[in-house]
Amino acid sequence: MTRHIYKILTLLSATLLCACQSHRAEQNAEIVVSIAPLKYIVEQITADDFEVDVLVPAGTSPETFDPSPRQMQNLQDASLLFTTGLIEFEQNIVERLENKSNIISLSHGIELIKGSHSHGEHAAEHHAEDGHSHHHGTDPHIWTSPRELKTMARNAYEAIIAQYPDSVKYTVAYNDFAAQLENLDRMCADMCQASATRTFVVYHPALTYFARAYALEQIAVEEDGKEPSARHIATLIDKAHKTGVTCLLYQKEFPRSVVDVIARDMGVQAQEIDPLKENVVENIAEITRLITSK
Repeated sequence: MTRHIYKILTLLSATLLCACQSHRAEQNAEIVVSIAPLKYIVEQITADDFEVDVLVPAGTSPETFDPSPRQMQNLQDASLLFTTGLIEFEQNIVERLENKSNIISLSHGIELIKGSHSHGEHAAEHHAEDGHSHHHGTDPHIWTSPRELKTMARNAYEAIIAQYPDSVKYTVAYNDFAAQLENLDRMCADMCQASATRTFVVYHPALTYFARAYALEQIAVEEDGKEPSARHIATLIDKAHKTGVTCLLYQKEFPRSVVDVIARDMGVQAQEIDPLKENVVENIAEITRLITSK
């Protein structure tokens, strides 16, 4: 009798172990994001339950990125693919993938801003035959503003909880993250309101949504996504003097020699930023400090 009970307990233990292993395997299913800031959003909600792969490697521009065949295969097998839905390489991937049911665009519900440079060359929005919206001629940098980030986080949470409805901890983690973003928004608003600076200059216009959120004016050194002309630079310097600009923000992929000349003629300091940093909360806080401090 004792031996029989032992066999039953052993069988039950083995069954439970297999079930747990199967559940862990499901929970470790791969999630892919297009750019590093989206990884931060997803990881705050999923509490490190998943391996989150970033398509665009660090130091690579989304404008020139083209996924490898192996990456395309991984995308077919991924449980979820998170994109902004606004960058041209993302749209190209969507068109190439057979399985589109796992693609989540985090820009849903955001009031988009038209832009002369949108990490693509085409204008206007069109709808492809697959039913997905393609936003050409739209500024894609929605992750650089706390207010847009709140919508992006909500979109990510809804997709994750729909895929894993029994995971209560994802709801708790999302609520914590949403509160963090609310605090970031409030802090940025307070810093911008307290600052005399209402205008900032940036080489590549990556802070359009941030400027809209806090009633600031963004002046871009680039002209329609191209190197600036001498006339444009002269106009920009004159406007910077009149509006009290305190710094020139630039990204490392743009020519430092040009940046230094413009900053010198403006009488301000050039400050390097990276809009594609993974930790969007820390990054936005630092960029706000650079814009508002004298």
